[in-house]
Amino acid sequence: MTELQILSLCIYLGILGFIVSKTDFKQLLKDRPFQHKLFGAITCVFVLWLFRVSIYDGLVMHFLWLTALTLVLGLRWSVIAASVVLLGSTIIGQDTWSMFGVNGLLGLLLPIGVTYLIYMISFHRISRHMFVYIFLCAFFPGAISMALKMLSMSGYFYLDGFYAWNVIEYNYAQMTLLMVFPEAFFNGMTITCLIVYKPDLVYTFEDKFYIDGK
Repeated sequence: MTELQILSLCIYLGILGFIVSKTDFKQLLKDRPFQHKLFGAITCVFVLWLFRVSIYDGLVMHFLWLTALTLVLGLRWSVIAASVVLLGSTIIGQDTWSMFGVNGLLGLLLPIGVTYLIYMISFHRISRHMFVYIFLCAFFPGAISMALKMLSMSGYFYLDGFYAWNVIEYNYAQMTLLMVFPEAFFNGMTITCLIVYKPDLVYTFEDKFYIDGK
């Protein structure tokens, strides 16, 4: 492992450990509907991550679905769920162990953190409305998360000397534009369908804030 990979692993595990220490696991043991929601979300994201493309080793592109995951589970449980998915993906050989920390830091924590930050700003600073929630908390963060993930990974591969910048640019970084809109649409439609048909499944959405009296 390179120095950057070791540093990324330490930061990722440190943040993950802190989040786990602040999470109430009694809810998981006692709340059967929550168990179904959590394990169902983990399964869906894991299956989605199996569909990926790459031209060069490491320069992997796949949909994240982490914005929807964050809105459905909340910050702490989404980090834990995504980490389980990453662990499973690494165990079956879809990702390498040497990249575990980098994938966790840039591929999980960064998209989830950005999504939740945008949600919090929207909730506290902008008029609460269902369409504001759908577009500003689901579509927009989905696009931003994908862009940040791919661009930050591009920077990592360049700084760690895996590939020359022209290889990264033409075979990975430029693909960001092709991935941003589908990711935004995928997350936006997921959340739209859930808040219409199963709003009780979305942790960050409540009728009293976004619908009642509007």
